[in-house]
Amino acid sequence: MDWLDRMNSAMDYIEANLTDSISYEEIARKAYCSTYHFQRMFPFITGVSLSEYIRRRRLTLAAFELQTTDAKVLEVAMKYGYDSPEAFARAFKNLHGIMPMSAREQGVTLKAYPRMSFHISIRGDVEMNYRIEQRRSFEMFGVYGLINSDQKTAFAEVPVFRKRCDEDDSVGLMNELLGRFGDTVLHAALYDHTRENFKYMVCYNLPKGLEIPERFTKLSVPALTWAIFPEPQCELQRLWERIYSEWFPTSEYEQVEGPSFEMYYGMAINVTGEIWIPVKKK
Repeated sequence: MDWLDRMNSAMDYIEANLTDSISYEEIARKAYCSTYHFQRMFPFITGVSLSEYIRRRRLTLAAFELQTTDAKVLEVAMKYGYDSPEAFARAFKNLHGIMPMSAREQGVTLKAYPRMSFHISIRGDVEMNYRIEQRRSFEMFGVYGLINSDQKTAFAEVPVFRKRCDEDDSVGLMNELLGRFGDTVLHAALYDHTRENFKYMVCYNLPKGLEIPERFTKLSVPALTWAIFPEPQCELQRLWERIYSEWFPTSEYEQVEGPSFEMYYGMAINVTGEIWIPVKKK
């Protein structure tokens, strides 16, 4: 119950401050975890990024207010954190499909996103294997793309990016530099997370002394403690969700800042995988 209470306390804070400045640090404090961990955990549990949830809630309340009061659009825009009526109108139309003034018309259809709350869900019938390892610093190299932070969008964009890396021969060249077969699978690093996106790098360990072409990017990884989750069937999307919704809430660990990895092993026709997440004890 402690975890549920903390998460609901964080939601209470958001709800109470939708017309004020919202501190991500305070949200995380209410949940008794770091800001970085909360922002990474939230979309895997809820299916939406923290910034998007706050945006939807504000625009939901803004629509209610426009429908039920005589408040001017500018007043409502300023109340819910928009600097100009133009910015508010764009955001409102993106969510509701209409301009703010049209919200007062009879029979108009609007979207309402209710306040989020957390409840007990009985799970745990499927085991989750993991191990904790300490690793020295190491370097990776590869090519990266910017992926949307929204979970559903990210799960759609990542396969497209990986396919592009195959088609432009980035994967083939990396394997050639490493002296491996061309269809040997590579790893992936997820890092530099912002509220809008993160970098997803198709990569591999950089051997000492290997000169890499300019098209590739080097990623330095500091010494960290890792929670490592194997997935023989390579169903990593589902594993990501289970880690944040089942393992972290009941473990004594939280995520720390640093790259996470999807580690793939084998040839393209026979792949196993692992997820690596940098952690520390709470």
